[in-house]
Amino acid sequence: MSTIFWEISKRNIRIHMLRSSLAMLGIIIGVVAIGAMGILGNSMTQEISSSLSSVGDSVIVTPYSGGGGFGGGGGGSGSSANLMLTDQNYQQIKRAVAPNVAIPILSTSEHMKVGVGSDDIVATIYGIPTNQEKDLLPDLEAGDYNNENSGCLVGSTFAADHHIQVGSRISIGTDGQYGTLRVTGIIKERGMSFDISTDSALVVTKEWYQNTYNTQNVYNEVVVKVTSGDTATVKTIIENQLNRNIKEKTVSVTDSKATLATIYSTFGTVTTFVTAIGGISMVVAGVSIFNILMMSVNERIKEIGIMRSIGTQKKEVMSMFIYESAIIGVIGSLIGGIICILAGYAVSALMLGTTKYLFTVATMTSVVEGVGFGIIVCLLCGVYPAWLAANLNPIDALRHE
Repeated sequence: MSTIFWEISKRNIRIHMLRSSLAMLGIIIGVVAIGAMGILGNSMTQEISSSLSSVGDSVIVTPYSGGGGFGGGGGGSGSSANLMLTDQNYQQIKRAVAPNVAIPILSTSEHMKVGVGSDDIVATIYGIPTNQEKDLLPDLEAGDYNNENSGCLVGSTFAADHHIQVGSRISIGTDGQYGTLRVTGIIKERGMSFDISTDSALVVTKEWYQNTYNTQNVYNEVVVKVTSGDTATVKTIIENQLNRNIKEKTVSVTDSKATLATIYSTFGTVTTFVTAIGGISMVVAGVSIFNILMMSVNERIKEIGIMRSIGTQKKEVMSMFIYESAIIGVIGSLIGGIICILAGYAVSALMLGTTKYLFTVATMTSVVEGVGFGIIVCLLCGVYPAWLAANLNPIDALRHE
């Protein structure tokens, strides 16, 4: 018997194809809105996670400027002493965090030329102790680390933009006033970073930087690579050692792992919010289906009366309308799921520049959730009209004109 009611449901959809298609369109739009927003949000979270995961074990110490937070990479030869960490500060940090590695960093922006006749450009230069380059920059794309003051490392983006190779020479300063450096290695792309951003920068030895810019025994920041203990504990130790005077703090300390957790939480909240907005369109589509099924019940009152009078049970009449809402919901949701993947691909390519996170578990879960939500909404919206049809008085239904 159930096959008969299934066929009756399909027949009714075919008879009212236009309004059924419009209801289905609403479900498709709802699924696409939920799924595409989920794909974008999860892809962005994974992109950030991939870019920052390598620096999640760092604690960054910068001079206290009264505003909290950190200003990694700022300053330079023109920085005032009160915006620099002293060698004494560095030694205190080094002793406090042992056996973890504390790396002093110098940085400035400088004019340079990357070849004969090339245009004058400005890029960031970082000064790092030669014996600690591997601790801070463990991955090179090509070449080797600095072992002499006349060499430098360059970021992968800088190398690609200016056609730099290992062995290329870069003139530092206006008209090469600070000499020429030979590129010994190219740093693998690091993406976003809390400590130093090397992708479009140069890394030189601390000795070359200090001799060139006459910055002895002061640093822009200190990066602690935490291999023993956790970052929160290391942060507390540094603050207790260097910020004993509450009224006159010496340093600002940033726990990269805690900052990462905050970023992930924020992106998760944003993703949930925009997905919820997409869910509103699904609710609207559900109301449309509810309206269509109510119209169908009103149009078929006499038909229902005849069916009930020949012995059709209430649950069978009810199943007829449930089938109808299920067909609309399943077909609309599946079509929406397919379009959602295509839309997610386009949005990821345009906004993130990559689609490598499209077919991960997290992003595909968003599609499944959208499809599942669409089907559930359709079934729920079909329950009351189906119940109403099943509980019509057969005699009153037969008299209905």
